[in-house]
Amino acid sequence: MTARIVLLVTSPRLPAGLLTAAAWDVVRQAPVLAGSESELSAAIRAADAEVTLVASGATQALLDAAAAHGTAVWLAGPTGDEALARELGLRLAREPGLAELELMYGSWDPPGARLLDAVEVMDRLASPGGDPWKRAQTHRSLAGFLLEECYEAYDAISADDTDALREELGDVLLQVLLHARLAEELPEGKRWTVDDVAGGLVDKMVRRNPHVFAGEQAGTLEEITANWERIKRAEKARESVLNGIALSQPALALAAKILDRAARVHLAVPLPMTDAQPDAAARLGATLLATVAAARNEGLDPEAALRRATLAHADAIRTAERALRPSGPDQPS
Repeated sequence: MTARIVLLVTSPRLPAGLLTAAAWDVVRQAPVLAGSESELSAAIRAADAEVTLVASGATQALLDAAAAHGTAVWLAGPTGDEALARELGLRLAREPGLAELELMYGSWDPPGARLLDAVEVMDRLASPGGDPWKRAQTHRSLAGFLLEECYEAYDAISADDTDALREELGDVLLQVLLHARLAEELPEGKRWTVDDVAGGLVDKMVRRNPHVFAGEQAGTLEEITANWERIKRAEKARESVLNGIALSQPALALAAKILDRAARVHLAVPLPMTDAQPDAAARLGATLLATVAAARNEGLDPEAALRRATLAHADAIRTAERALRPSGPDQPS
């Protein structure tokens, strides 16, 4: 039987002893070698298996152990120990039949594991010795950046550019992580962490989706939305259906949101009469509000419609500029 050398790769984001059954079988049955002590070597020893440290000559030590026992295991850690794997691969290619090389994953990164890396990186950047700019920021100083990143993500969605959207959502996530890290340094009693943000979100999603988490009947999309609103009202105990609307959003979007909230509770309030307004600005505002109401009645998004028309007009302006621009061999292109 051909000898076998197993390179055991593990996730750095899981407890060291959290291995697959196959990985535990092989480390209990075969000699285990490692280049240095680690949490994994300690976990294996705690399970009454032996780990031999190899300061040099790891390739030959593994070949000797595999020849003597049939199988030998190398704790390759999260990186896979590429240098050793390359050296072993070259040796076995020159001397076929010595042993077979096998890569075994003892544990895998769970979904969302890179979020832990992002939190760690942000903690380093915003801690003493990190990035002075990030350490100098406050929630208020970052407010404009958060809006800007959200708008850039919106632009990527409008352009149907999924690659750009992935990048822009990363920039939005950066803002979330930085706000959470700064909040860790608020005065006692006001502090919170990124885990508080994530925990609050998880709790909210579970509460507001009983058709998923509590076994309730799903029903139609309209029924699910109505149930969401009912649960939300019970949680917030708001005095007005308009409470919670972001007042800093663009005026057209704000008008549409306010009209939509009123319609949800079947509250019909007459729109302001244009002719009754005291000045030109008030008359323009009443006209625009009526336009938003008309758009909503037709199922249109007034913010998106105006944006589309404005961008089309911008293209027309650029076309007109090109037509007026002098051209010729002596003109710069």
